[in-house]
Order: sequence, then structure tokens, then C-alpha cells
Amino acid sequence: MPHTGSCLCGQVRFTIETDPVFVGMCWCRKCQRINSGSPAVAALFPADSPHFTGQIAERRSIAESGREVTAAFCPTCGCPLYSRIAGDPHIRVRVGLLDNPDAYPPRAIIWASSAPSWAKLDPALPAFPGQPPERRPQSPEGTRA
Repeated sequence: MPHTGSCLCGQVRFTIETDPVFVGMCWCRKCQRINSGSPAVAALFPADSPHFTGQIAERRSIAESGREVTAAFCPTCGCPLYSRIAGDPHIRVRVGLLDNPDAYPPRAIIWASSAPSWAKLDPALPAFPGQPPERRPQSPEGTRA
């Protein structure tokens, strides 16, 4: 079953035919700034899985992990869309953009040590103080493949 989504204004739309290999909630300071204080929840897909339509703008920066990140956003509404990390074969799509955001709940919390003291971290999720160890693909149920 394909999953669809869009930016805030609807100028950018996308379809994804595959399930994610990982879904994480990131509390790094960059994600907090992009989200005005909240974490980013992103699903990792093989880079060729999502199909986007509409105009997309990109910017590059260095992540807290030290790797270069290309972040895409809608140039009309400014909505963050996805990111790609140099050397990683995955694309990180913002789960909140999905027409059905319940499809992919977070499976882990990353950069938990950067979360503000008022943040309520789900104790049922594994939490990593920074970048987690290398991930292997996971099944949609969250078990290691």
C-alpha cells in the first residue's frame, strides 16, 4: 500500500511504495531549531523510494555527527521535507508530512542527551545519548531483520 504526503501548503506531494528501514525521533539541537523546540520524527527509506512532485529547495550543513546533511524544504511554505546524509543510501522523510502519520511511529530516540529537561521521552523506546550505532534494516513491526 503506497503512503502519500505533502508539505504544509500542498505545493510538494510525494508517494512512497516501501516501508521504512528505521523510524527515529531526533532531539539534536539542529532538529530542535528546525522544529521550533520539538524533535524531528523521520522515517528512513532507500533514497530512490519516495517520488516527489513540485518545486523543492535544498540547503547543506554539518550535522552534530560531523557528516554533511542536505536538507530539502518547500520554497513556498518553508516546510522541511527530507534530509540526506553524505555517504548514507537512505533518505529521511518527515513522518508528520504523511497523510497518515500513524503509519510509522518512532522506534527509537536519538540525541536524547540534547533533549531539554521538560521533554517527556517515551520510556518504552530505546534512547541513545547521541547518534545510534549503525542500523540494520528493520521489519515494519520493528524487529531486526
